[in-house]
Formats: sequence, C-alpha cells, structure tokens
Amino acid sequence: MSRIRNSLKDSLFYGKILLFGEYGIIEDSMGLSIPYNNYQGSFVFDSNQKEFIDSNFELVKFYNHLVQLQSSNKIPCALSLDNFKQDLDNGIAFDSSIPQGYGVGSSGALVAAIYDKYSTDKLRGKSNEEILKLKSIFGIMESYFHGQSSGLDPLICYLNLPILIKSKSELNTVGLPLEKENKGAIFLLNTGTVGKTQPLVEHFLDRLKEEGFRNMIRNQFKKYNDASINAFLKEDNKSLLSNVKNLSKLALEHFKPMIPNLYHQLWQEGIDSNAYYLKLCGSGGGGFILGFTDDMENAQKKLEKYELSVIHKF
Repeated sequence: MSRIRNSLKDSLFYGKILLFGEYGIIEDSMGLSIPYNNYQGSFVFDSNQKEFIDSNFELVKFYNHLVQLQSSNKIPCALSLDNFKQDLDNGIAFDSSIPQGYGVGSSGALVAAIYDKYSTDKLRGKSNEEILKLKSIFGIMESYFHGQSSGLDPLICYLNLPILIKSKSELNTVGLPLEKENKGAIFLLNTGTVGKTQPLVEHFLDRLKEEGFRNMIRNQFKKYNDASINAFLKEDNKSLLSNVKNLSKLALEHFKPMIPNLYHQLWQEGIDSNAYYLKLCGSGGGGFILGFTDDMENAQKKLEKYELSVIHKF
C-alpha cells in the first residue's frame, strides 16, 4: 500500500480550464488558462481493476510513441523510458477523474505526470524561457492525442498556476482576482457528450485559409477576446460581460460545428435575454461549455434542466 500512497502523492496533477483564447491563440490572440482542481489524476500500481488494465494498455501505446520520438531526436528533453517500461511491466496506470473529451485537461494531466516522473532534466518553469521550453516539449508529447497541440494544457497541469498567454513567445504566470460573494459568476455547463479535438482543430485550420474567416479571427475575435482577459484581470465586470457577449455572438455565427446542435438555441437565448453568455471551453464539440453571468441565481433558473458548476464568483 505504501507504494500506491507514494505514487499518488508524487504524481498528482489537476485539470485545467482555458477561460479565454480558444482557437484564437493559434492566430496569436491572448489566452488565459487556469488550473481546475475539481478533477485530478495520478499514477497507481494496480493490475486487478479493469479500468487500470485498460489505462496500462493505453500507456504502453503512448510509451511506444515516445520511444519513436526520442530515437528520432524529435523531443527536446531526456526521458528515462527504460524506467517507464519497467513501471509499465509492473502494472502502472493513470488513475484519473478528469473526463476525456470535456476540455478540462485529461491528456494534459497525463503528459505532465509522465514528464514529471520520467524526465531526467526537469524544468520547473521559473522563467519565461523555461515556460516556453516546457510548452514546446509538452506540445510535441501531447500531439499524440490530438494530432496537433500547443502544449498549453500540459503546461497548466504541470505548473498548477494560471498562465497568461500574451503571444506565442510570451507566457507568464499571473494572479487571478479574488473571488467575491456577489451575483456574478463563471460556470461550466455539462453537455454530457464527448468532444473530439482533432477534427475540430483541422476544421478551424481549413477555415483559416478563407480570407474572410481569417480576418474575423484577427480583428473581431482577437479584439473581444483580449479585451475580455484584460477586463477580467482588472475586475471590470461590466466590460467583461460586454466583451464576452460579443465573443458568444461570434462563436454562434462562425463556430457552429464546435457547438453541439442541441445547444444552438440555448446559446442564442442567453444572448437575447442577457441572462447568461455561453462560450467554448477549449475546442468544443461537446464536453463542457463555459458560461458567464451577472446573476447566477437567475442563470440557474433559466438553465434549470442542465448540470452547472460555478468555477469563479465575481
């Protein structure tokens, strides 16, 4: 039992939420991502339970991918893959409560845990240079799961700190506004369905080839997204909600494939009533949807049929 306890203690990583910047960070918009400690994952050694047997099987496939990366010098860090293989043979698994395909960092936490456990030259993210290097390493590792990865999700899970993305070359840890017992809130709405990141990212990249869509991202989306982040950090709640409303409109108009069909009308009702504004949580397609409101009690009445979780009060 002591081995399991030590394993849990040494390899515990939490989920994350990308509050702002979904898709836009690909085109150099700002982004703000925060840890989400309601979900977590850690390594365990247990060969009896089916879920852990399945996890071990998936880890073996990821191990084989890492072997290929390391043998072809495609990953800029040293991983002790011999130790990883030995642990796999001993039944190591990743025990995670982070739902897969929900935009809250299931693969990010796993990548962070593997890097933390098996890297022989661990970086701690104590400077902007280290943060950028970690992001690059994690992007290469996590691409196994999504086809393409910015590395941001594992970075948040690894550092367990909010990260402000100012540009592709400037990332910093940042302090968040203190929560207040007011009516305003940011919440998650659970769609109960799984979103698939890779095809949605591919769709977005295809759309970027269109001049009109590209201009919308670089001008309108970036404007409202960056203004939302600045307003949130400055605790200017009126400006925050105004800019999020515009982001919500843009998402419904230009990101329909990323919004499950059942939620198009609900999305529009929030905009029309001003009771709440919905936006994508990560790549979308299912999983969680982010919500913003100046009156959580009223929003809950409007959304009484849905499972909501408050993540920040303002």
